[in-house]
Amino acid sequence: MATIDFGGTKERVVTRKEFSLAKARQTLKKEVIAVIGYGVQGPAQALNMKDNGLNVIIGQAKSFKRDWQRAVKDGWVPGETLFDMAEATQRGTIIMMLVSDAAQRAVWPVIKENLNPGDALYFSHGFSITYRKQTGLIPPKDVDVLMVAPKGSGTSVRRNFLSGAGINSSYAVFQDATGRAEQRALAVGIGIGSGYLFPTTFPHETNSDLVGERGILMGALAGVMEAQYDTLRAKGHSPSEAFNETVEELTQSLIRLVDENGMDWMYSNCSATAQRGALDWKPRFKKAVLPVFKELYQAVKSGREAERVIKTCGAPNYQEGLARELAAIRDSEMWRAGAAVRKLRPQSQGQTIAANAKGVGGRGRN
Repeated sequence: MATIDFGGTKERVVTRKEFSLAKARQTLKKEVIAVIGYGVQGPAQALNMKDNGLNVIIGQAKSFKRDWQRAVKDGWVPGETLFDMAEATQRGTIIMMLVSDAAQRAVWPVIKENLNPGDALYFSHGFSITYRKQTGLIPPKDVDVLMVAPKGSGTSVRRNFLSGAGINSSYAVFQDATGRAEQRALAVGIGIGSGYLFPTTFPHETNSDLVGERGILMGALAGVMEAQYDTLRAKGHSPSEAFNETVEELTQSLIRLVDENGMDWMYSNCSATAQRGALDWKPRFKKAVLPVFKELYQAVKSGREAERVIKTCGAPNYQEGLARELAAIRDSEMWRAGAAVRKLRPQSQGQTIAANAKGVGGRGRN
């Protein structure tokens, strides 16, 4: 491991230099990696490992026709590298649970019945194990239980792999039955294309992930965007102007500067007026939202959010309700304006995005 100074706190991380792809291949040379689920993270991780020369098969319920057909389209061959979940689990030695959290609870009896002693049970999110009393996922004592959690969507995992950049991942071992659990985790982490891996625990990953998704990564981001857009529209600004000042400039310009060299770098590359306003208003926004984040963290840590996920996402009519909720966002004026703005971007930019997306696996986070 390499020791890195993260803002004054030293952490140990694993880079491709310490754990090379050649070492990952050697570690996994006798393993059959069975990816269970081909909907979200499954395609990206499976294709990356396949491209890296690892022995990968897919386990997918044939009744989910869209995901089965997608696997076939991506080159997985029924009866050779594409099987139902039970057979894939029987054939695999590392069983990657990459169906959604709600679906893991439903398919667990099939997976558990077909596990063999010495297998590794792999997750990309700690939810099902952290809340195992609620989900019922109690692993047998004779299997390894490990996790590699990429810090991005399946789309990003595949795009970053194809570009050579990789994506950062956390990893953890919950149960080491073979004495090889950590080596297996690191090898798979490199195999899926991680830029570097940092250690965590299943509960820590679960808490940080649920807070992040409900907070700045998705929930808070969408909420503050809507608040600013609605304010501008209420004051007479056009949809185009409100959307450009709220979303387009952030996603197409400023966030890329933050990505390159940090928030101070982005401030340094903006006008003095923008700098002053940002520096003056940043403390007020932090003061306003800090109580919300504290409340959010407690809701996650206490298990209340897990209870809601299990109860709501497992409901028979959940997909229909979800479709209505997403449609309400898509059909709002703000995001209809966004669709119009995207069409007006320079054609060369659109072609670049389309080219980058070619062959990308995954539609979102697990």
